[in-house]
Amino acid sequence: MDPPAAPASGIGPGALVVVVGPSGAGKDTLIGLARERCLNDPGIVFPRRTVTREPSGAETHDSVTPVQFDAAVARGAYAFWWEAHGLKYALPAAIDAELRRGRTVVCNVSRTVVGQLRERYAKVVVVLVTAPTEVLLARLAARGREAGRDLAERIDRAAFAAEDFAPDIVIENTGDPHLGASRLAEVLRGEARGQAG
Repeated sequence: MDPPAAPASGIGPGALVVVVGPSGAGKDTLIGLARERCLNDPGIVFPRRTVTREPSGAETHDSVTPVQFDAAVARGAYAFWWEAHGLKYALPAAIDAELRRGRTVVCNVSRTVVGQLRERYAKVVVVLVTAPTEVLLARLAARGREAGRDLAERIDRAAFAAEDFAPDIVIENTGDPHLGASRLAEVLRGEARGQAG
């Protein structure tokens, strides 16, 4: 990640709510359901990620080639970006303007960029979505992107201690995803109300 420098006070006053967690935890599912619950709140923004991967039913994102991605980075099209699992991911530069307007922006990011985001933005709220290993393996297998040993290796790479990035909220996503989505929507509405107040 190599974003432009931020002011000393950080970009804000809006809150950047970042959803992190291991592959298969259901981050995109919870974000999608939370979006449905927050449709009538103009203070909450759900930007689309750009990913160097073909579109899939599991995730809504803008797909580009690595060459297109690098060109977009060079022209400043992204607020921030990172690499994971051999792919590149980014969020549009427009989110900075939304945060400056006091809006709450929610996005799925890699935990590896949390520290840098806390330096760049005035308020970062970290939501960890997690599930037991057997649940993660079953979900990844159902997605069909990896197979056999690749699944176990992906889970091993995703193993991490929450203390590494100090989440503000932890959502255990093991049962009905609507429960986790309701909790996430509650967090988003709370941040949006805080900006309006």
